[in-house]
Amino acid sequence: MISYKEAFDIVQSYIQDFGIEKVPFTRSLGRVLAQDIKADRDFPAFNRATKDGIAIYFDDLEPRSEFEIAGTVAAGTPQISLNDTNQCLEIMTGAVVPQGADTVVMFEDIQINNGVATLQTEVRKGQNVHYKGSDTSQGDVIIQKDTRISAAEIGILAAVGSVEVVVKKLPEVCLISTGNELVAVHEVPAAHQIRESNMHTLHALLALQKIEPKHHHFDDDKETIIASLDSLLNNNNVLIISGGVSKGKFDYIPEAMDQLGVQKCFHRVNQKPGKPFWFGIYPKTNTLVFSFPGNPVSTFVSYHIYFKTWLYGSLGLNQAGLQVVLGQAMANETLLTVFKNVYLKIENGVHTVYAIQENGSGDLISMGRTDGFIVLPPQIESLEEGTVVYFFPTRT
Repeated sequence: MISYKEAFDIVQSYIQDFGIEKVPFTRSLGRVLAQDIKADRDFPAFNRATKDGIAIYFDDLEPRSEFEIAGTVAAGTPQISLNDTNQCLEIMTGAVVPQGADTVVMFEDIQINNGVATLQTEVRKGQNVHYKGSDTSQGDVIIQKDTRISAAEIGILAAVGSVEVVVKKLPEVCLISTGNELVAVHEVPAAHQIRESNMHTLHALLALQKIEPKHHHFDDDKETIIASLDSLLNNNNVLIISGGVSKGKFDYIPEAMDQLGVQKCFHRVNQKPGKPFWFGIYPKTNTLVFSFPGNPVSTFVSYHIYFKTWLYGSLGLNQAGLQVVLGQAMANETLLTVFKNVYLKIENGVHTVYAIQENGSGDLISMGRTDGFIVLPPQIESLEEGTVVYFFPTRT
């Protein structure tokens, strides 16, 4: 059995590159850019009015405060000229500031009578004008490579005409459940059965990463497991298995992996939950196998601690973690690293966590109250209230 730190480092040492692909920008939300995005022109591309009002030439303002309205400029029309500085042009938000004008006074600050606009307030040169190139210049990098695309980036991609974008490929993942006790969600389980939940939890977690996994279920039959795994190892980048790795008589996964030539990196970690965690690689295809214990909390924790961190590393992203403070004293007198599920509050501007009351690694219901996990090192008699600890968030 190895320590949590050793297991974590081993998993992260197998970070992989799955290549790149082009996708329509409309389908790129949540993907990771594999290229810099540059401005295809100045932004804004012209001197732009930011208010509805009148456009004037500031240097001819004194001592004048009245301007004859010579016309109207609408957004989406080509630039026109203000030829007489004794005059002004009505202008709408988003319109090109006329040639010969440099200042916009909004309607709220003028009075209009008989086609003449009279200023009602002090005017500042260049007010209410968004100048050409003041945001960014043509050719500037506006979204950097390795950025995860959010709704904000979607808008920028549209603005610069990036109809297709180059993103990092995601791994092909297969989810595998094991056990004769599992029945489908729509079925009524017998007293000795339970509904399948881990696969749905893992599917939902992967969907947040834009991964659409395949699904397989293995009954507790060694020969069937070996035959099925042989095909799956050759057709996927990652297998995530739930169950079948403990010391029970029907936990065939470690033996099956050995017979198929999967290289075991470790089996069993000095941690709670998730102690029976098995991790390995199939050298023939470099397929990674994350075989988590079947208890719901064990699977949930192991995904966040190990798989998600590995995935982020493979995509060039940083795992989003937080330093938080304990809102209450906690202890871990065991010889195991403990991942304690907690809920998060912001108190006086500080991220503060409190323990969730739970009933072991099979307590699926407690996950609904959990915001994340903190790491409690082995044999800690007391971590005082206010101690800073690392926090793995589980909510987006």
